[in-house]
Amino acid sequence: MGSRRRRGQHHGRWVVPSVAPAAAAFTAAGLLLVVVAFHCFLSPPLGGGGGGVRRHNPPFLVRSLSLTKLNKPAELRRNLVGTVDFTVPSGGSRLGEELWTSKTAHHFVGCSDATKEFADAKAVTEPNRYLMIATSGGLNQQRTGIIDAVVAARILNATLVIPKLDQASFWNDASDFGEIFDADSFISSLANDVKIIRQVPDRNGKTPSPYKMRVPRKCTPKCYENRVLPALLKKHVVQLTKFDYRVSNRLETDLQKLRCRVNYHALKFTDPILEMGRLLVQRMRAKSGRFIALHLRFEPDMLAFSGCYFGGGEIERRELGAIRKRWDTLHESNPDRERRHGKCPLTPEEVGFMLRALGFGKDVHLYVASGDVYGGEETLAPLKALFPNFHSKETLSSKEELAPFLPFSSRMAALDYVVCDDSDVFVTNNNGNMARMLAGRRRYFGHKRTIRPNSKKLSSLFLNRTSMSWDTFASKVQMYQKGFMGEPNEIKPGKGEFHEHPMDCICARTKRRTGPSKPYLSNRAREAAGNHTSDAEFDWSDLDYGENTPLGGDSSTETDPDYGRIAGPDIPELEDILSD
Repeated sequence: MGSRRRRGQHHGRWVVPSVAPAAAAFTAAGLLLVVVAFHCFLSPPLGGGGGGVRRHNPPFLVRSLSLTKLNKPAELRRNLVGTVDFTVPSGGSRLGEELWTSKTAHHFVGCSDATKEFADAKAVTEPNRYLMIATSGGLNQQRTGIIDAVVAARILNATLVIPKLDQASFWNDASDFGEIFDADSFISSLANDVKIIRQVPDRNGKTPSPYKMRVPRKCTPKCYENRVLPALLKKHVVQLTKFDYRVSNRLETDLQKLRCRVNYHALKFTDPILEMGRLLVQRMRAKSGRFIALHLRFEPDMLAFSGCYFGGGEIERRELGAIRKRWDTLHESNPDRERRHGKCPLTPEEVGFMLRALGFGKDVHLYVASGDVYGGEETLAPLKALFPNFHSKETLSSKEELAPFLPFSSRMAALDYVVCDDSDVFVTNNNGNMARMLAGRRRYFGHKRTIRPNSKKLSSLFLNRTSMSWDTFASKVQMYQKGFMGEPNEIKPGKGEFHEHPMDCICARTKRRTGPSKPYLSNRAREAAGNHTSDAEFDWSDLDYGENTPLGGDSSTETDPDYGRIAGPDIPELEDILSD
């Protein structure tokens, strides 16, 4: 039997011995299916060698009915279904510049200046009102908290104390605010909007202890006035804990513009982070005039949180299931349903196929922002085969250059943020905090190309990709990705989360491009369209992918008498969820 398999195999292709000419075609096809099916039956069961995904080479190219070495019976059976010619081309598409930049991007510009009706901070800030914030999560989740802390202070007419960063969670980063962000720039840039100080003034030689409380997620201005203002008037110093996404997505225009001034102008990284990040960009551009930055997000924690299945058999289910048990707030998942609904990140191989199908050739340089990929180099191999010009901050710099950042996860994430922000094309593989933050920033600064996979449509296409030719597959990918390529006006008015779609802060240029800019969407039209996403439409579980997971219980010491009722009618807390 073994010799029969060896005789039938030649240079990686299954070859059927010749038979009588009259029946050659029919017999060859029949024997081929029998031999391949027998090969499938004899293949070792998935996970038999231990190690789950990391022990198996995923399929890469399928040419006609020749098969690469596959250890996944499910993958093998899938690839047998009527494959015609799935030869992946190495060259790019004919779209050229249109693939890298939007033709209409220059028609829009960021516009976040305050209106005349927005009073100066000196006129509205009340004495003896000090607001402190304890952020939650990793770098980008904390960034949302810092932005909204400024908005909350403005709503309360309070003085904001420099926010305290989360130092004791999953990422275990001991950095304080001034070690990641430029505190001087933060204070001075926002001086006309909110008074900001570094610490609460002493009283009688002692630093007053803050009154700790928590507000619901998506808390509206009225919510802050009803819940926080009474405590602020009585206690004078209030600290809001676990502060992430605690301000409504729906605000009046001037407060939304304030969000943009904080996010895009006041909140800058420190010089060491910026200098190292720009050095990485410089080295990427030295290798190629332009490049793609990919936020891969295929780490074990991310995959476990998603509740999806990626073909690794029982070992994968056991490994990711053990990680998933850390969060008792997560419901039992149905992997097939999650994939159908577009909730599963693409595998590195699928990301590579998508980019090639869109038209990016083998010569394109790829910067990959990622932690430890589940399955390691074997999982990355198909992506690297498609895009061999594969780079990361680790490959672009020396150990000595990265040494000041390595012990600090948020500073390492900040380096990726800088490179992804400055890339010609940014590709995100999930809908987490970093993806949304960068998508919004790139829209604000000229609508630079940002690609988000249409996972809901692509999932079924990837499962059946070898039942069609490459040209058919590529055509379908291009069709499905319309509306997911970072084009202006891509999202319907009134939809989307604000940090990803800062509509109030983007204006359309006049035709001559010399006069004043016009609002991206008039206030009247915006109201008619139902400006901003409704609370019910916003899926917070998507937001919390990737950055932080407190693995233990909540250690907060809130004393708000209403605290026990805060989470009742509002969005569930999802306190133990990853974000990125």
